[in-house]
Parts: sequence; C-alpha cells; structure tokens
Amino acid sequence: MTDLWSNYLWPLIIIVVESAVLLVALLLIVAYVLYADRKIWAAVQMRRGPNVVGPWGLFQSFADLLKFMLKEPVIPSGSNKVIFILAPFVTTLLALAAWAVVPVADGWVVSNINVGVLYIFAISSLGVYGVIMGGWASNSKYAFLAALRSAAQMVSYEVSIGFVIITVLLCAGSLNLSDIVKAQQAHGLATLIGLPWLTVLNWYFLPLFPMLVIFFVSALAETNRPPFDLLEAESELVAGYMVEYGSGPYMLFMLGEYVAICTMCALMTVLFFGGWLPPIAVAPFTWVPGVIWFLIKALAVFFMIAMVKAFVPRYRYDQLMRLGWKVFLPISITSVVVVAGVLQLTGWAP
Repeated sequence: MTDLWSNYLWPLIIIVVESAVLLVALLLIVAYVLYADRKIWAAVQMRRGPNVVGPWGLFQSFADLLKFMLKEPVIPSGSNKVIFILAPFVTTLLALAAWAVVPVADGWVVSNINVGVLYIFAISSLGVYGVIMGGWASNSKYAFLAALRSAAQMVSYEVSIGFVIITVLLCAGSLNLSDIVKAQQAHGLATLIGLPWLTVLNWYFLPLFPMLVIFFVSALAETNRPPFDLLEAESELVAGYMVEYGSGPYMLFMLGEYVAICTMCALMTVLFFGGWLPPIAVAPFTWVPGVIWFLIKALAVFFMIAMVKAFVPRYRYDQLMRLGWKVFLPISITSVVVVAGVLQLTGWAP
C-alpha cells in the first residue's frame, strides 16, 4: 500500500493539481490576451476599444464569456449533431493539452518529457481534425469548403515549422524544451567572446534569424491570424468553417484559436529568446523570477503578432499557398542542411 501511494497516487495528485493551476492561469492569460488584442487594434485605429465593463474595460472578456454561456446554442437540423458538438471541444482540448510540456520557468512544467518538441508538434497537427469535423458536421457546402482550405493551409505551414524546429534542435542537441533553454545559457556567441553573463547573445534568434522570421510568419498562418485569416474573412465562404456555430460552441473555437496563438508565442520564446533566462545574467536582472521573464518575452511576441494585422494587407489564398510551398519550404530545408554543415565543420554542436 505504501508503494502504491508513493509511486502512483501521490504523483498523480501532484500532476492533477499542477494541471489545474496551469489551466486556470492559462485561461486568465488568454482572457487578457484577447483584451490586449482588441486594445492594440483600437489604438492603431485611434479609438478606445473595450472601455465600459470594469475599469478601462478590463472585465470585457468575462462579460463576453457570460454572454456566450447564456445564449442558446442552435444546431442545424441537417447536421451530424454528435460531431457538430464534439468538434469545438476537440479543438479546445488539443490546444490546452499542448501546454503540458511548456516550461514557464526552471522546473515549472507539468511534464518534463524528453520529446517535448515532438509532443507539441503532434498536438498542433491534430488540431486540424477539429476544423475538419466542424466544417463537415455542419452539412453546409460553405463550411465544408472552408474546412478543407483551412486544413490545407495548416498542413502547408506545419511543414515549414517542422524544418525550422529541426535547426534549433541541431543547435541545442535535445528534444526537451527545458534543455533547449538551458543550452541557450551554456553556449553561444556570448560564451565564445568571453562574456557568458551577456546571455542575450547566446539566444538562437541571432544565428537563426531567418528561421525566426519563417517561424513567425508560419505561426500566423497556422493559427489563422491576419494577414492569413482568409477562412473567416472571404465573402464567398461567409464566416469560414464555423459559420453554423454560435454561443458556447463558437466560443470554444475562438478559445482554442487564442490558446494556440499563446502556444506559438511560448514556443517562439523557448526556441529563440531564451525562455525564462534574463537577457543579462547579473543583478538586478537575476532578481526577477524566471516566469516573469518568460511572460514578458511571450507577450512581446504577441504584441508583434497583434501589430501585423495593422500594416500587412490580407493575402489571396493562392499567394498564401505559394508562400508556404515555394518560398518557405525550400528556404527551411536549405537552412537545415546549412546549419548541420556549419555545426559539423566548426565542432560547435553540443
């Protein structure tokens, strides 16, 4: 009985508590990320944005949540009702599940597995199924057409993201996300020039800057963010694969989309910007907890994602697919070969 408690029950309780804390914190952050997205866009257009519910409109996201929860869900009579209801839950659960392996600080991770990168890549790939299920179950030709286009878009840019991640893995020598962050502390440009305390020079955004750009743009396409939000913006598709959804199920689709955006911000922070590491490893920077540095970097990445909507015009669908297959894919494959060759010739590989 003692072995059962110490080896199985107690670790299970710890995992459940950690998961609950992570989910609550993540949902609160997503609520204010949505608020920030609306306020940034309002500032660009020189208007106020949400400013009524609560001081400075801080409770607007919670008011929207209450509105969606109280509205009656309408299910089309000709739809496959089981899959119609299941699709938004699949989208949201898969988006939340990806955070199980994301380290927000040293040791602050629910599951510190050695294949964390593969886990996130697999979970993000499965997110396509929620989109296809929602479009097909609606029994609408517009929703189904949008679902197919969405699936093609997401799969196309996942390929480029995969090759970009491979370049980082070659430099770090590990599939563990925590080890990737620690590799950016142990070796890099700052270590080579004899300034190990200047950790910002060790981060991979400097040697892999073209890969950072490809990852950033691919993340926009992967999460249907402007200028790649064709699935929700083109007039002939009405409102994309979720056109038949309303109230709670629609809210779950939107929640899954914003959680996926936050996941991409966190992944970019871990892979290219040193995760929880301070930019300079001296006081007072080292006094700031690692989770604060992680949040600052992730929010800075989200600010860039939010600003893209303001100054980049929307792509046509053929332009979007051409960019993914004819530009990003050859560049990312070539970069894998170049990075591997440089690491082999110079002996910098860990």
